[in-house]
Amino acid sequence: MRLSRLLMLTLLLAFAALPSLHAQLAGSPYSVVVPVADTSDAQRDQAFSTALAQVLTRVAGGQDLRSNAGYADALGKATSMVQKFQYQRAATGLILNVDFEPGSVRRLVSKLGVQSAGIKPPVLLLVQDGNGHLLDQTALASLAASANARGINVVYPDAASAPDPAKIAAADPSALAGVNQQYRTGLVLLGKLAGNSADWTLISGGQAQHWTAQGASADSLLGDAGNGLVDRLGKQLNVIGAGPSEGKLWVSGLDSAMDYARLISTLQDDPTVKQVLTLGAQNDAVLLDIKAAVPISALAANLAAGGHLLLQGEPHPGADANLRWLR
Repeated sequence: MRLSRLLMLTLLLAFAALPSLHAQLAGSPYSVVVPVADTSDAQRDQAFSTALAQVLTRVAGGQDLRSNAGYADALGKATSMVQKFQYQRAATGLILNVDFEPGSVRRLVSKLGVQSAGIKPPVLLLVQDGNGHLLDQTALASLAASANARGINVVYPDAASAPDPAKIAAADPSALAGVNQQYRTGLVLLGKLAGNSADWTLISGGQAQHWTAQGASADSLLGDAGNGLVDRLGKQLNVIGAGPSEGKLWVSGLDSAMDYARLISTLQDDPTVKQVLTLGAQNDAVLLDIKAAVPISALAANLAAGGHLLLQGEPHPGADANLRWLR
């Protein structure tokens, strides 16, 4: 394959270590809010254990750690990893904000023998009521609680500049790029409530999963949706390989050397990526040889979930997965 001007420019970088160009995810994965009945020591310690369980699941990429040796003992020592905590009054009652020390959590995950799949980005919630109005954070509390309990963070649309649900459902590249820029994610849950039923669409890297549900109330529909969301993300993204895998990614949409540098930085920041080699380039695309701890198809799905990349259709000839860079 003929090397393009893009590749020639980027080769001048000599593949030096690039600084991380990622923005922080909306909300820290090490921060959790849990309900408490009172401010007693017993309630606080139980809340710390509950909060740590959520954080461990997040840092392990959504994997279920409950059967791992040492897990129960770790929860019993959650207090030692708390960086700070604060009680607050909320509409639902008393809550406790807990922040854990990141290094301690990462070391614990490693001690539990978990091969990290990387912290998942948050899910943007675009849920409409029967009149087509977007529900706010208070209305979506039960959905957020069920998702958070299983290690998935959610974010809410800015009321003044909410994305157009129709464009997101159609996987419009400019709309998805806007979501990435504003919310730092490629994951969006679209929902429409109508009486005791709901239609749901999970957009992950431009790919859609649809399902419908029935429930006795809006709260039950929303709580079930949080679990349905986590189940579907788990099947798509929580794929941990038994050993190293190697494959090729075709990435288009690279209009400058800076785009290429950001792509390489994104790959280097992924904990499952062990090696990246550029095999060639053509026009606005590059062909990359990747060694990773997960199957290449799972790596592509996780990269797209982060929001910088969009999953395309059939793989490009000679590649195992086809992605498009979003600016």
